[in-house]
Amino acid sequence: MKRNLYRLLGLLLVAVATITMFLIYRMPTQGSTTPKKTVTEVDHSKNKPVTNNYPVTLFFHGYGGTSFSMGGMIQRLSNHYQAIHTLDLMVQADGQIQEKGHFQTSNKPILINVLFEDNKNNEWNQAAWIEGVLSYLKTQYQISEVNVVGHSMGGVSLFRYLFTYANQSEVAHVNKFIAIAAPFNEFIDSFTQQNQAELLQNGPAIESARYQDFANSIAQFPSDIQVTLFAGKLSADELDDGTVPLSSALAVNSLLINHGNQVQTKIFTGIRAQHSALHANSKVDQAVAEILWSKRK
Repeated sequence: MKRNLYRLLGLLLVAVATITMFLIYRMPTQGSTTPKKTVTEVDHSKNKPVTNNYPVTLFFHGYGGTSFSMGGMIQRLSNHYQAIHTLDLMVQADGQIQEKGHFQTSNKPILINVLFEDNKNNEWNQAAWIEGVLSYLKTQYQISEVNVVGHSMGGVSLFRYLFTYANQSEVAHVNKFIAIAAPFNEFIDSFTQQNQAELLQNGPAIESARYQDFANSIAQFPSDIQVTLFAGKLSADELDDGTVPLSSALAVNSLLINHGNQVQTKIFTGIRAQHSALHANSKVDQAVAEILWSKRK
């Protein structure tokens, strides 16, 4: 009963945030236009390299996500943390990329919302689409370094991308990766057989096929990427966010540490730590900003 109440309240918060973001997105901006253009319509002569002190940050929605999924976080980061958001990238099912807006160079953090037209596809196809996005940004705008933030399935697909494609020279290099409530061990709650300290040190006591695949492929993961694992739990006694178990969101911690990556974990508790409310949580915003921009490269 209590869990259902938390889940209902969390969904209500997300609904309110989504409606607010819809109104903001629909509000016209004086003197601005946001035409869509495909890859073949981009004028290469106008492309300029990024010379700012902050890597561009890309945001990836979860399963079934839309522009509003990470759009609220992007808008708040723009409003409260002096970032700039002028471009969305829509990846079509055939891998073609459409732009909404215009890319601009800036001395502020630049934010790009990445959207999958087929927003319920699997992590393998999404990883390939991510490769296309990072290749596109390097070719079109000479963006050589990025940070990436993924919620839920977006975090899983990013993780798969990083050990499948990230070592290619044709793609922008990922410096920092933040996964928000990503089910790395699918939806298995391994805390039935271990505590949190044991999980963080040794990995999950019960391993899903997805986790085993990650463990077998971790040697290909770039060891210079800084990783942060965000997880939510509804209360001190409920070790999940209503959808993803805490143990699953933290499952790859030991894999990454043993591989040589810098890893940190952050756990958020309460109603606003409900799975779909995490990307509408101001504390999550603050943590994202501190991780990405507290120190310039």
